[in-house]
Amino acid sequence: MTDVRRLVDKLMGYRDVLRDDGVGVVDYTEQLTYLLFLKMAHERATRQLRPERIVPEEYDWSLLVAAQGAELEDLYSDMLRGLASQPGVVGTIFRKAQNRIQDPAKLRRLIADLIGKEHWSAAGTDLMGDAYEEILSKGASDQGSGAGQYFTPRVIVQAMVDCVQPTIDDTIVDPACGTGGFLLKAHDYVARGSEEMMPTERDHLQNGLVHGFELHDGTARLAAMNLLLHGIGTAGGDSLIEVRDSLISDPGGRWSVVLANPPFGTKSTLTTVGADGKVVRDGLAIERQDFTVSTSNKQLNFIQHIATILDVNGRAAVVLPDNVLFEGGAGEAIRRRLLQDFDLHTVLRLPTGIWYATGVKANVLFFDKKPANPDAPWTTKTWVYDLRTNKHFTLKQNPIRDADLADFVSAYKPGRPRDERVESERWRSFAYDELVTRDKANLDITWLKDESLEDFDNLPEPSVIAREIIDDLSAALAEFEAVASALESRRDD
Repeated sequence: MTDVRRLVDKLMGYRDVLRDDGVGVVDYTEQLTYLLFLKMAHERATRQLRPERIVPEEYDWSLLVAAQGAELEDLYSDMLRGLASQPGVVGTIFRKAQNRIQDPAKLRRLIADLIGKEHWSAAGTDLMGDAYEEILSKGASDQGSGAGQYFTPRVIVQAMVDCVQPTIDDTIVDPACGTGGFLLKAHDYVARGSEEMMPTERDHLQNGLVHGFELHDGTARLAAMNLLLHGIGTAGGDSLIEVRDSLISDPGGRWSVVLANPPFGTKSTLTTVGADGKVVRDGLAIERQDFTVSTSNKQLNFIQHIATILDVNGRAAVVLPDNVLFEGGAGEAIRRRLLQDFDLHTVLRLPTGIWYATGVKANVLFFDKKPANPDAPWTTKTWVYDLRTNKHFTLKQNPIRDADLADFVSAYKPGRPRDERVESERWRSFAYDELVTRDKANLDITWLKDESLEDFDNLPEPSVIAREIIDDLSAALAEFEAVASALESRRDD
Protein backbone atom coordinates (compact mmCIF):
# COMPACT_ATOMS: atom_id res chain seq x y z
CA MET A 1 0.00 0.00 0.00
CA THR A 2 1.39 3.42 -0.93
CA ASP A 3 1.89 6.09 1.71
CA VAL A 4 -0.82 8.24 0.08
CA ARG A 5 -3.27 5.34 0.15
CA ARG A 6 -2.40 4.59 3.78
CA LEU A 7 -2.94 8.20 4.84
CA VAL A 8 -6.19 8.55 2.92
CA ASP A 9 -7.57 5.29 4.30
CA LYS A 10 -6.58 6.31 7.81
CA LEU A 11 -8.13 9.77 7.56
CA MET A 12 -11.29 8.66 5.76
CA GLY A 13 -11.77 5.63 8.00
CA TYR A 14 -12.41 7.88 10.97
CA ARG A 15 -15.12 9.73 9.05
CA ASP A 16 -17.40 6.71 9.45
CA VAL A 17 -17.01 6.94 13.23
CA LEU A 18 -18.29 10.52 13.19
CA ARG A 19 -21.02 10.02 10.61
CA ASP A 20 -23.41 8.68 13.27
CA ASP A 21 -22.96 11.96 15.15
CA GLY A 22 -24.16 13.92 12.13
CA VAL A 23 -20.70 15.06 11.03
CA GLY A 24 -20.83 15.07 7.23
CA VAL A 25 -17.88 14.70 4.90
CA VAL A 26 -17.45 18.46 4.40
CA ASP A 27 -17.57 19.19 8.13
CA TYR A 28 -15.16 16.34 8.76
CA THR A 29 -12.73 17.65 6.15
CA GLU A 30 -12.88 21.08 7.79
CA GLN A 31 -12.06 19.62 11.21
CA LEU A 32 -9.15 17.73 9.66
CA THR A 33 -7.98 21.01 8.16
CA TYR A 34 -7.95 22.78 11.52
CA LEU A 35 -6.19 19.96 13.36
CA LEU A 36 -3.66 19.22 10.61
CA PHE A 37 -2.70 22.88 10.46
CA LEU A 38 -2.23 23.11 14.22
CA LYS A 39 -0.20 19.87 14.33
CA MET A 40 2.05 20.99 11.47
CA ALA A 41 2.45 24.45 13.04
CA HIS A 42 3.54 22.75 16.27
CA GLU A 43 6.03 20.56 14.38
CA ARG A 44 7.49 23.64 12.74
CA ALA A 45 7.73 25.54 16.04
CA THR A 46 9.56 22.67 17.78
CA ARG A 47 11.92 21.51 15.04
CA GLN A 48 15.64 21.72 15.77
CA LEU A 49 16.63 23.54 12.60
CA ARG A 50 15.22 27.06 12.17
CA PRO A 51 12.11 26.74 14.35
CA GLU A 52 9.24 28.99 13.27
CA ARG A 53 6.28 30.07 15.37
CA ILE A 54 3.20 30.33 13.11
CA VAL A 55 0.41 30.52 15.70
CA PRO A 56 0.60 32.16 19.14
CA GLU A 57 1.59 29.86 21.99
CA GLU A 58 -1.87 30.09 23.56
CA TYR A 59 -3.17 28.18 20.53
CA ASP A 60 -0.46 25.54 20.39
CA TRP A 61 -1.23 21.92 19.57
CA SER A 62 0.30 20.71 22.84
CA LEU A 63 -2.56 22.30 24.79
CA LEU A 64 -5.09 20.16 22.92
CA VAL A 65 -3.04 17.03 23.57
CA ALA A 66 -3.00 17.74 27.31
CA ALA A 67 -6.75 18.34 27.64
CA GLN A 68 -9.58 15.83 27.97
CA GLY A 69 -13.36 15.67 28.35
CA ALA A 70 -15.42 18.86 28.53
CA GLU A 71 -12.22 20.86 29.06
CA LEU A 72 -10.94 19.70 25.65
CA GLU A 73 -14.20 20.62 23.92
CA ASP A 74 -14.21 24.12 25.47
CA LEU A 75 -10.51 24.67 24.77
CA TYR A 76 -10.82 23.60 21.14
CA SER A 77 -13.80 25.91 20.55
CA ASP A 78 -11.98 28.84 22.21
CA MET A 79 -8.88 28.21 20.10
CA LEU A 80 -10.88 28.19 16.89
CA ARG A 81 -12.45 31.54 17.75
CA GLY A 82 -9.08 33.06 18.61
CA LEU A 83 -7.33 31.76 15.50
CA ALA A 84 -10.05 33.26 13.30
CA SER A 85 -8.81 36.73 14.25
CA GLN A 86 -5.21 36.03 13.15
CA PRO A 87 -3.84 37.64 9.96
CA GLY A 88 -2.77 35.92 6.72
CA VAL A 89 -3.23 32.24 5.96
CA VAL A 90 -4.09 31.43 9.59
CA GLY A 91 -7.05 33.80 9.57
CA THR A 92 -8.30 32.47 6.23
CA ILE A 93 -8.17 28.84 7.34
CA PHE A 94 -9.88 29.51 10.68
CA ARG A 95 -12.33 32.19 9.50
CA LYS A 96 -15.70 31.53 11.20
CA ALA A 97 -14.41 28.11 12.29
CA GLN A 98 -16.60 26.03 14.60
CA ASN A 99 -16.19 22.73 16.40
CA ARG A 100 -18.55 20.21 14.78
CA ILE A 101 -17.41 17.25 16.91
CA GLN A 102 -19.62 17.35 19.98
CA ASP A 103 -18.37 14.13 21.59
CA PRO A 104 -15.18 14.98 23.57
CA ALA A 105 -14.06 11.34 23.53
CA LYS A 106 -14.15 11.21 19.74
CA LEU A 107 -12.43 14.58 19.48
CA ARG A 108 -9.73 13.27 21.83
CA ARG A 109 -9.28 10.16 19.69
CA LEU A 110 -9.04 12.27 16.54
CA ILE A 111 -6.33 14.43 18.13
CA ALA A 112 -4.31 11.75 19.92
CA ASP A 113 -4.63 8.72 17.65
CA LEU A 114 -5.33 9.96 14.15
CA ILE A 115 -3.46 13.27 13.88
CA GLY A 116 -1.05 13.07 16.79
CA LYS A 117 0.67 9.82 15.85
CA GLU A 118 1.82 11.07 12.43
CA HIS A 119 4.72 13.44 11.79
CA TRP A 120 2.98 15.38 9.04
CA SER A 121 5.76 17.81 8.14
CA ALA A 122 8.12 14.90 7.45
CA ALA A 123 5.64 13.39 5.02
CA GLY A 124 6.60 15.93 2.34
CA THR A 125 4.39 18.20 0.23
CA ASP A 126 3.79 15.63 -2.52
CA LEU A 127 2.48 13.02 -0.09
CA MET A 128 0.41 15.36 2.06
CA GLY A 129 -0.91 17.33 -0.89
CA ASP A 130 -1.93 14.24 -2.84
CA ALA A 131 -3.62 12.73 0.22
CA TYR A 132 -5.54 15.92 0.96
CA GLU A 133 -6.56 16.30 -2.68
CA GLU A 134 -7.97 12.79 -2.70
CA ILE A 135 -9.96 13.51 0.45
CA LEU A 136 -11.44 16.59 -1.22
CA SER A 137 -12.29 14.45 -4.25
CA LYS A 138 -14.07 11.95 -2.02
CA GLY A 139 -15.99 14.80 -0.47
CA ALA A 140 -17.09 16.01 -3.89
CA SER A 141 -18.42 12.54 -4.74
CA ASP A 142 -20.59 12.48 -1.61
CA GLN A 143 -24.00 13.13 -3.13
CA GLY A 144 -25.54 14.48 0.06
CA SER A 145 -22.84 17.02 0.84
CA GLY A 146 -23.31 19.39 -2.09
CA ALA A 147 -19.51 19.67 -2.34
CA GLY A 148 -19.51 18.45 -5.93
CA GLN A 149 -20.62 21.85 -7.14
CA TYR A 150 -17.07 23.07 -6.46
CA PHE A 151 -15.30 20.20 -8.14
CA THR A 152 -14.21 20.29 -11.79
CA PRO A 153 -13.08 16.90 -13.16
CA ARG A 154 -9.31 16.97 -12.87
CA VAL A 155 -8.78 15.68 -16.42
CA ILE A 156 -10.69 18.72 -17.72
CA VAL A 157 -8.59 21.03 -15.56
CA GLN A 158 -5.38 19.39 -16.78
CA ALA A 159 -6.39 19.71 -20.44
CA MET A 160 -7.21 23.40 -19.97
CA VAL A 161 -3.85 24.05 -18.33
CA ASP A 162 -2.01 22.07 -21.01
CA CYS A 163 -3.62 24.27 -23.67
CA VAL A 164 -3.05 27.61 -21.93
CA GLN A 165 0.57 26.71 -21.01
CA PRO A 166 1.21 29.09 -18.09
CA THR A 167 4.83 30.13 -17.46
CA ILE A 168 6.83 31.58 -14.58
CA ASP A 169 6.31 35.01 -16.14
CA ASP A 170 2.55 34.74 -15.63
CA THR A 171 0.23 35.65 -12.80
CA ILE A 172 -2.70 33.22 -12.55
CA VAL A 173 -6.08 33.78 -10.95
CA ASP A 174 -9.27 31.81 -10.40
CA PRO A 175 -12.11 34.18 -9.39
CA ALA A 176 -14.28 31.25 -8.18
CA CYS A 177 -11.57 28.90 -7.01
CA GLY A 178 -13.49 26.29 -4.98
CA THR A 179 -10.90 24.02 -3.38
CA GLY A 180 -8.13 25.33 -5.66
CA GLY A 181 -7.93 22.64 -8.36
CA PHE A 182 -7.12 25.03 -11.22
CA LEU A 183 -4.47 26.83 -9.19
CA LEU A 184 -2.78 23.55 -8.23
CA LYS A 185 -2.64 22.21 -11.78
CA ALA A 186 -1.36 25.53 -13.14
CA HIS A 187 1.30 25.70 -10.43
CA ASP A 188 2.37 22.11 -11.11
CA TYR A 189 2.69 22.90 -14.82
CA VAL A 190 4.94 25.92 -14.20
CA ALA A 191 6.96 24.11 -11.50
CA ARG A 192 8.22 21.54 -14.03
CA GLY A 193 11.11 23.87 -14.83
CA SER A 194 11.85 25.00 -11.26
CA GLU A 195 15.35 23.47 -11.22
CA GLU A 196 16.54 26.06 -13.72
CA MET A 197 14.76 29.06 -12.16
CA MET A 198 16.45 32.06 -10.59
CA PRO A 199 15.83 32.68 -6.84
CA THR A 200 13.40 35.50 -7.64
CA GLU A 201 11.48 33.18 -9.96
CA ARG A 202 11.29 30.47 -7.31
CA ASP A 203 9.91 33.01 -4.86
CA HIS A 204 7.32 34.05 -7.43
CA LEU A 205 6.46 30.39 -8.01
CA GLN A 206 5.74 29.88 -4.31
CA ASN A 207 4.20 33.21 -3.31
CA GLY A 208 3.09 35.20 -6.35
CA LEU A 209 2.17 32.89 -9.22
CA VAL A 210 -1.38 31.93 -8.21
CA HIS A 211 -4.23 33.74 -6.50
CA GLY A 212 -7.80 32.71 -5.80
CA PHE A 213 -11.12 34.23 -4.75
CA GLU A 214 -13.82 32.21 -3.03
CA LEU A 215 -17.19 33.33 -1.70
CA HIS A 216 -17.75 30.61 0.91
CA ASP A 217 -15.66 30.55 4.08
CA GLY A 218 -15.63 26.75 4.33
CA THR A 219 -14.48 26.24 0.77
CA ALA A 220 -11.90 29.03 1.02
CA ARG A 221 -10.27 27.36 4.03
CA LEU A 222 -10.07 24.06 2.12
CA ALA A 223 -8.44 25.88 -0.81
CA ALA A 224 -5.94 27.69 1.44
CA MET A 225 -4.97 24.42 3.14
CA ASN A 226 -4.82 22.61 -0.20
CA LEU A 227 -2.30 25.11 -1.55
CA LEU A 228 -0.28 25.07 1.65
CA LEU A 229 -0.01 21.28 1.72
CA HIS A 230 1.23 21.38 -1.88
CA GLY A 231 4.02 23.79 -0.90
CA ILE A 232 2.34 26.91 -2.31
CA GLY A 233 2.46 30.01 -0.13
CA THR A 234 3.81 30.07 3.42
CA ALA A 235 1.99 29.18 6.64
CA GLY A 236 3.03 32.42 8.30
CA GLY A 237 2.48 34.65 5.27
CA ASP A 238 -0.42 36.28 3.46
CA SER A 239 -3.21 34.08 2.19
CA LEU A 240 -3.27 33.40 -1.54
CA ILE A 241 -7.03 32.86 -1.23
CA GLU A 242 -9.30 35.87 -0.63
CA VAL A 243 -12.74 35.33 0.88
CA ARG A 244 -15.02 37.63 -1.09
CA ASP A 245 -17.74 37.76 -3.70
CA SER A 246 -15.84 38.32 -6.94
CA LEU A 247 -18.84 39.87 -8.68
CA ILE A 248 -19.46 42.73 -6.25
CA SER A 249 -16.65 44.98 -7.50
CA ASP A 250 -13.49 45.27 -9.54
CA PRO A 251 -10.70 43.94 -7.26
CA GLY A 252 -8.19 46.27 -8.91
CA GLY A 253 -5.69 43.54 -9.74
CA ARG A 254 -4.96 42.29 -13.25
CA TRP A 255 -3.68 38.81 -14.13
CA SER A 256 -2.18 37.37 -17.30
CA VAL A 257 -4.00 34.01 -17.00
CA VAL A 258 -7.55 33.26 -15.80
CA LEU A 259 -8.63 29.66 -15.25
CA ALA A 260 -12.10 29.16 -13.83
CA ASN A 261 -15.31 27.20 -13.54
CA PRO A 262 -17.79 29.73 -12.12
CA PRO A 263 -20.56 28.28 -9.90
CA PHE A 264 -23.44 26.44 -11.56
CA GLY A 265 -26.78 28.21 -11.48
CA THR A 266 -27.87 31.36 -13.23
CA LYS A 267 -29.07 33.74 -10.52
CA SER A 268 -26.59 36.21 -9.04
CA THR A 269 -27.17 37.41 -5.50
CA LEU A 270 -26.21 40.80 -4.19
CA THR A 271 -25.08 40.64 -0.57
CA THR A 272 -25.85 43.57 1.74
CA VAL A 273 -25.42 44.01 5.47
CA GLY A 274 -28.19 45.94 7.20
CA ALA A 275 -27.91 48.27 10.18
CA ASP A 276 -28.88 45.37 12.43
CA GLY A 277 -25.94 43.34 11.12
CA LYS A 278 -28.12 40.87 9.25
CA VAL A 279 -26.86 39.66 5.87
CA VAL A 280 -29.40 39.88 3.06
CA ARG A 281 -29.00 38.33 -0.38
CA ASP A 282 -31.12 39.76 -3.17
CA GLY A 283 -31.46 38.29 -6.65
CA LEU A 284 -30.65 41.57 -8.36
CA ALA A 285 -28.87 42.49 -11.52
CA ILE A 286 -25.29 43.46 -10.75
CA GLU A 287 -24.37 46.92 -11.99
CA ARG A 288 -20.71 47.79 -12.39
CA GLN A 289 -19.19 50.53 -14.49
CA ASP A 290 -16.78 48.03 -16.04
CA PHE A 291 -19.64 45.73 -17.15
CA THR A 292 -21.11 46.01 -20.63
CA VAL A 293 -24.60 44.88 -19.62
CA SER A 294 -26.52 44.64 -16.36
CA THR A 295 -27.89 41.15 -15.65
CA SER A 296 -28.60 38.79 -12.76
CA ASN A 297 -27.19 35.83 -14.74
CA LYS A 298 -24.22 34.64 -12.71
CA GLN A 299 -22.22 33.10 -15.57
CA LEU A 300 -22.65 36.16 -17.80
CA ASN A 301 -21.47 38.36 -14.95
CA PHE A 302 -18.44 36.15 -14.42
CA ILE A 303 -17.53 36.53 -18.11
CA GLN A 304 -17.70 40.29 -17.72
CA HIS A 305 -15.68 40.11 -14.51
CA ILE A 306 -13.00 37.99 -16.19
CA ALA A 307 -12.92 40.47 -19.09
CA THR A 308 -12.04 43.14 -16.52
CA ILE A 309 -9.39 41.28 -14.49
CA LEU A 310 -7.61 39.75 -17.50
CA ASP A 311 -4.56 41.79 -18.44
CA VAL A 312 -4.00 42.96 -22.02
CA ASN A 313 -2.62 40.04 -24.06
CA GLY A 314 -3.71 37.73 -21.25
CA ARG A 315 -5.45 34.43 -21.91
CA ALA A 316 -8.44 32.78 -20.30
CA ALA A 317 -9.98 29.32 -20.22
CA VAL A 318 -13.40 29.23 -18.56
CA VAL A 319 -15.98 26.46 -18.07
CA LEU A 320 -19.46 27.78 -18.86
CA PRO A 321 -22.90 26.17 -19.32
CA ASP A 322 -24.61 25.84 -22.69
CA ASN A 323 -27.05 28.72 -22.09
CA VAL A 324 -24.14 31.17 -22.26
CA LEU A 325 -23.68 30.16 -25.91
CA PHE A 326 -27.24 30.78 -27.07
CA GLU A 327 -29.14 32.95 -24.55
CA GLY A 328 -30.49 36.19 -26.02
CA GLY A 329 -30.48 39.68 -24.54
CA ALA A 330 -27.46 40.10 -22.26
CA GLY A 331 -26.02 36.81 -23.50
CA GLU A 332 -26.02 37.97 -27.10
CA ALA A 333 -24.44 41.32 -26.19
CA ILE A 334 -21.63 39.60 -24.28
CA ARG A 335 -20.96 37.07 -27.06
CA ARG A 336 -20.70 39.85 -29.61
CA ARG A 337 -18.30 41.71 -27.34
CA LEU A 338 -16.15 38.58 -26.93
CA LEU A 339 -15.98 38.15 -30.69
CA GLN A 340 -15.26 41.83 -31.33
CA ASP A 341 -12.95 42.93 -28.51
CA PHE A 342 -11.33 39.58 -27.61
CA ASP A 343 -9.94 36.69 -29.61
CA LEU A 344 -12.48 33.95 -28.87
CA HIS A 345 -10.43 31.34 -30.65
CA THR A 346 -11.61 28.00 -29.21
CA VAL A 347 -14.73 26.35 -27.79
CA LEU A 348 -14.62 22.84 -26.33
CA ARG A 349 -18.05 21.19 -26.07
CA LEU A 350 -17.81 19.02 -22.96
CA PRO A 351 -19.62 15.71 -22.65
CA THR A 352 -22.36 14.98 -20.14
CA GLY A 353 -21.98 12.43 -17.35
CA ILE A 354 -18.72 13.87 -16.02
CA TRP A 355 -20.10 16.12 -13.26
CA TYR A 356 -21.18 15.38 -9.72
CA ALA A 357 -24.07 17.82 -10.19
CA THR A 358 -26.77 16.49 -12.56
CA GLY A 359 -28.06 18.25 -15.63
CA VAL A 360 -24.81 20.01 -16.50
CA LYS A 361 -24.09 20.70 -20.16
CA ALA A 362 -20.98 22.81 -20.33
CA ASN A 363 -18.21 24.11 -22.57
CA VAL A 364 -14.75 25.56 -22.17
CA LEU A 365 -14.27 28.95 -23.79
CA PHE A 366 -10.68 29.92 -24.59
CA PHE A 367 -10.16 33.60 -25.33
CA ASP A 368 -7.38 36.21 -25.28
CA LYS A 369 -7.67 39.85 -24.27
CA LYS A 370 -6.40 42.30 -26.86
CA PRO A 371 -5.67 46.05 -26.97
CA ALA A 372 -8.53 48.32 -27.99
CA ASN A 373 -9.06 48.17 -31.75
CA PRO A 374 -12.35 49.72 -32.93
CA ASP A 375 -11.48 49.22 -36.61
CA ALA A 376 -11.64 45.43 -36.80
CA PRO A 377 -12.72 42.45 -34.68
CA TRP A 378 -9.98 40.53 -32.88
CA THR A 379 -11.68 37.19 -33.49
CA THR A 380 -11.08 36.05 -37.05
CA LYS A 381 -11.88 32.37 -36.60
CA THR A 382 -13.37 30.29 -33.76
CA TRP A 383 -12.51 26.60 -33.56
CA VAL A 384 -15.08 24.24 -32.03
CA TYR A 385 -14.25 20.75 -30.77
CA ASP A 386 -17.26 18.49 -30.14
CA LEU A 387 -16.41 16.08 -27.32
CA ARG A 388 -20.11 15.52 -26.57
CA THR A 389 -21.90 13.94 -29.52
CA ASN A 390 -21.72 10.11 -29.41
CA LYS A 391 -19.68 10.25 -26.20
CA HIS A 392 -21.06 8.48 -23.16
CA PHE A 393 -19.45 8.87 -19.74
CA THR A 394 -20.50 8.12 -16.18
CA LEU A 395 -18.79 8.96 -12.92
CA LYS A 396 -18.17 5.34 -11.90
CA GLN A 397 -18.59 2.82 -14.72
CA ASN A 398 -17.00 4.90 -17.49
CA PRO A 399 -15.32 8.02 -16.09
CA ILE A 400 -13.65 10.47 -18.42
CA ARG A 401 -9.87 10.01 -18.57
CA ASP A 402 -6.85 11.92 -19.80
CA ALA A 403 -6.82 9.87 -23.00
CA ASP A 404 -10.30 11.16 -23.86
CA LEU A 405 -8.93 14.72 -23.98
CA ALA A 406 -5.70 13.84 -25.79
CA ASP A 407 -7.06 14.39 -29.31
CA PHE A 408 -8.45 17.81 -28.37
CA VAL A 409 -5.17 18.95 -26.79
CA SER A 410 -3.28 17.70 -29.84
CA ALA A 411 -5.68 19.47 -32.23
CA TYR A 412 -5.45 22.68 -30.17
CA LYS A 413 -1.69 22.74 -30.87
CA PRO A 414 -0.64 24.51 -27.65
CA GLY A 415 2.11 27.05 -28.24
CA ARG A 416 1.81 26.78 -32.01
CA PRO A 417 0.33 29.32 -34.48
CA ARG A 418 -3.39 28.68 -34.88
CA ASP A 419 -3.14 28.67 -38.65
CA GLU A 420 -1.41 25.29 -38.25
CA ARG A 421 -4.63 23.74 -36.93
CA VAL A 422 -6.25 21.14 -39.16
CA GLU A 423 -9.97 20.31 -39.23
CA SER A 424 -11.17 16.80 -38.42
CA GLU A 425 -14.44 15.01 -37.74
CA ARG A 426 -14.85 16.64 -34.31
CA TRP A 427 -12.83 19.80 -34.94
CA ARG A 428 -14.09 22.62 -37.15
CA SER A 429 -13.47 26.32 -37.61
CA PHE A 430 -16.01 29.10 -38.17
CA ALA A 431 -15.15 32.53 -39.51
CA TYR A 432 -16.11 35.70 -37.65
CA ASP A 433 -18.53 36.82 -40.36
CA GLU A 434 -20.32 33.49 -40.19
CA LEU A 435 -20.66 33.64 -36.40
CA VAL A 436 -21.97 37.21 -36.08
CA THR A 437 -24.64 36.62 -38.72
CA ARG A 438 -26.04 33.61 -36.87
CA ASP A 439 -29.28 34.29 -34.97
CA LYS A 440 -28.28 36.09 -31.74
CA ALA A 441 -24.63 35.24 -32.52
CA ASN A 442 -25.44 31.72 -31.32
CA LEU A 443 -22.25 29.78 -30.58
CA ASP A 444 -24.02 26.51 -29.67
CA ILE A 445 -22.78 24.85 -32.86
CA THR A 446 -23.21 21.18 -33.73
CA TRP A 447 -22.67 19.26 -36.95
CA LEU A 448 -22.14 15.61 -35.96
CA LYS A 449 -25.04 13.18 -36.33
CA ASP A 450 -26.12 11.43 -33.12
CA GLU A 451 -25.54 7.77 -33.98
CA SER A 452 -27.58 6.51 -31.02
CA LEU A 453 -30.70 7.79 -32.79
CA GLU A 454 -30.09 5.38 -35.68
CA ASP A 455 -27.97 2.46 -34.48
CA PHE A 456 -30.18 0.55 -32.05
CA ASP A 457 -27.76 -2.39 -31.98
CA ASN A 458 -25.02 -0.31 -30.32
CA LEU A 459 -26.92 1.60 -27.68
CA PRO A 460 -25.08 2.50 -24.47
CA GLU A 461 -25.74 0.59 -21.26
CA PRO A 462 -29.21 1.23 -19.74
CA SER A 463 -27.61 2.97 -16.76
CA VAL A 464 -25.81 5.35 -19.12
CA ILE A 465 -29.01 6.08 -21.04
CA ALA A 466 -30.88 6.69 -17.78
CA ARG A 467 -28.20 9.09 -16.56
CA GLU A 468 -28.22 11.00 -19.86
CA ILE A 469 -32.02 11.31 -19.70
CA ILE A 470 -31.74 12.72 -16.17
CA ASP A 471 -29.03 15.14 -17.29
CA ASP A 472 -31.11 16.26 -20.28
CA LEU A 473 -34.20 16.82 -18.15
CA SER A 474 -32.23 18.65 -15.48
CA ALA A 475 -30.58 20.86 -18.10
CA ALA A 476 -33.97 21.61 -19.66
CA LEU A 477 -35.39 22.57 -16.25
CA ALA A 478 -32.41 24.85 -15.66
CA GLU A 479 -33.01 26.55 -19.01
CA PHE A 480 -36.72 26.98 -18.24
CA GLU A 481 -35.72 28.50 -14.90
CA ALA A 482 -33.44 30.95 -16.71
CA VAL A 483 -36.26 31.96 -19.07
CA ALA A 484 -38.68 32.35 -16.15
CA SER A 485 -36.18 34.47 -14.25
CA ALA A 486 -35.66 36.70 -17.29
CA LEU A 487 -39.43 37.16 -17.71
CA GLU A 488 -39.80 37.97 -14.01
CA SER A 489 -37.05 40.57 -14.26
CA ARG A 490 -38.78 42.23 -17.21
CA ARG A 491 -42.09 42.24 -15.34
CA ASP A 492 -40.46 43.84 -12.29
CA ASP A 493 -38.91 46.51 -14.51
